[in-house]
Amino acid sequence: MAPGATHPGQLALLALLLPLLGALLPGLGGAEISMWPLNTIIPKGGSMKVNCSVACDGNITSFGLETHWHKTEVDHRDKWKIFELSNVENDGTLLCHAVCQGNQTQVQGNLTVYWFPEYVKLANLSWQREGQHFNLSCQVSGGAPRTNLSAVLFRGEEELFRQSVGMEEPANVTFRMLASRKDHGANFSCRTELNLQPQGLELFWNSSAPLKLQTYVLPATHPHLATPELVEVGTPVSVNCSLDGLFPASEATVHLARGDHRPPLTITHNGDSLLAKTWINGTEKEQGTQYLVCEIMLADEKVVTKKNVTFYSFPPPNLTLSEPEVSEGTTVSIECQAHGEAVVTLNEVPAETPSQRAQLKLNVSAEDHGRSFSCSAALTVAGHVLYKNQTQVLSVLYGPRLDERDCPGNWTWPEGSHQTLTCQARGNPTPKLICRREGDGALLPTGDLGPVKREITGTYQCQATSSRGVATRVVVVNVIHNQNNMVIIIPVAAVAILGSVGVAAYIYNYQRKIQKYELQKAQENAAMKLSTPASPP
Repeated sequence: MAPGATHPGQLALLALLLPLLGALLPGLGGAEISMWPLNTIIPKGGSMKVNCSVACDGNITSFGLETHWHKTEVDHRDKWKIFELSNVENDGTLLCHAVCQGNQTQVQGNLTVYWFPEYVKLANLSWQREGQHFNLSCQVSGGAPRTNLSAVLFRGEEELFRQSVGMEEPANVTFRMLASRKDHGANFSCRTELNLQPQGLELFWNSSAPLKLQTYVLPATHPHLATPELVEVGTPVSVNCSLDGLFPASEATVHLARGDHRPPLTITHNGDSLLAKTWINGTEKEQGTQYLVCEIMLADEKVVTKKNVTFYSFPPPNLTLSEPEVSEGTTVSIECQAHGEAVVTLNEVPAETPSQRAQLKLNVSAEDHGRSFSCSAALTVAGHVLYKNQTQVLSVLYGPRLDERDCPGNWTWPEGSHQTLTCQARGNPTPKLICRREGDGALLPTGDLGPVKREITGTYQCQATSSRGVATRVVVVNVIHNQNNMVIIIPVAAVAILGSVGVAAYIYNYQRKIQKYELQKAQENAAMKLSTPASPP
C-alpha cells in the first residue's frame, strides 16, 4: 500500500460512525460535513481514497467532492461517499461539500505529492589553483516537496556543507570552497536528502557520481633551460629544462622543442621539482641560429622559456708534413690548412695577417727528433672565437750519440757509498749499448748501485750500435778504499816534509847571504877611510 492510501474498510467504518458522532456530540446539530483523510501526502502519480461524510437532520439535496484530479466514486450511502483519486501529479486541495435543508456546508483538505529527484549531478570539476576560492555546483532536477529537500556536499565520506534546494527547476545549489593541496585527488559528491520523517515516512536520499578534484601550484618563475649557446653539427649535446615549486609535478606536461622538431624526453620528478632531459643535434643544412623552447603546462596554464642556439660546422685544420720520418739534414715542409671561414696559425711561424694557410720549411737535425708541430684554427661564431688544433710529431733518423751528457767518462766514489751510474746512448732508431771492462769483459753496472764495491773499478769500453752507425766511449770507474788512502797519504806527507825542509833551507841561506853582504859592506867602508889623507890642522 502506498504511503497516504486508506483502506476501503476503514473508510466505510468511518462513514457509519461520523453521523452517529454528529448526533451524540454536543454542538453537532444541523448540518456538519467532514473529510478523511483531511491532510495527506502521497507519491507522485499515486492514488488514494477520500471519504466525504455529512451529518444532516433533513433533506440532502447536494453532496460531493470537488478536485481538479481525476476522481471516481467507488462507494456511497445516504450520508457518506468514498472517492478514489488516481494519477495524482502535483499538490492541491480537496473540497467536500453538501447542501442540507437548503444550507451549504463544506470542508477543505490538502494533498501533498512527494517524488524523488530525477537526477543529482556534481558539475565538472576543473583544475583549481591552491589558495583560491571556487564554487562547487550541485545540479538537482525534480524532487518534491522542495521544503523537505536538501543538497549535501561530501568529500569522500565526510560531510562538508548542507543547503536547502530552492524552488527553481532545475535547481543549482552552489558551495563555496577554498582550494587546498590536501584536496588534490579527493572524491567529491553531492547527495540529495528528502526528509519525510515529520510526515511519518522515511528519509530518502540519492547521490551523484563522485568526481575527483585537482588542485595545483604553478610558480610564476620561468623554467630553467640549460643549453649551450653553440652546438657543432654532428655533435649531440645535452639539454635540461627544470622547474621547482610545481604541484603536482607528476601531472605537468613538458614540451621541449627546437623549431618544429621535438626530441624524445626523459622526465623525472623529485617532490615539487621537475627535470626534463634530452639531446639535440644538428645537420649541415641546419646551420644558423634557432629557437629552443621549453614549455611546462599544468591545468590551463603554462610557463615558457626560450633561448637561442647557434649550430655551426667547424672541421679541424689539416696539418701535413712532407715526410713524417726523415734523415737528419733533410728539408721538411710543414703546412697548415683551414676549412671554411676559419683562419690558422702554425707554431714557430711569425704571426702575420690571419689566413687560411700557413707553411714552414725546416732543415732538420738530430735535435729535431720528436719535435711537435701544432696547427691552430680559429673560427668566430655568434661573437665567440672557437679554436681547434692539430698536432704532428717529426721523426728524425740519426746515428748513435754517446757523449758526456748522456754517459760521463769518469766516476770516482768512496767504497760503501750509495751511488747511481747512468750511461745511455741516443739515436733513432734507438741504438744498442754494450759496455765491457778491459781485461775480463765484465759489463758496466748501471742504475742504482747500492753500497759501492771496489770490484767494479776499471776501464770500460762502451759501444752504441744501430743501423745508422756506431759510437764508442771509454768510461773509467774508480772506487776509493782504505789501502788506497794510505798510498795517497804517505806521498802527500812526504811532499809536505820536503817542502818544509826546503823552505827552512831557503830562509837559512837567505839570512847568510844578508849577513855576508853586510860584513863585506863594512869592510869596504873601513878601507876607504884608511886610504883618505888627513885634513891640515
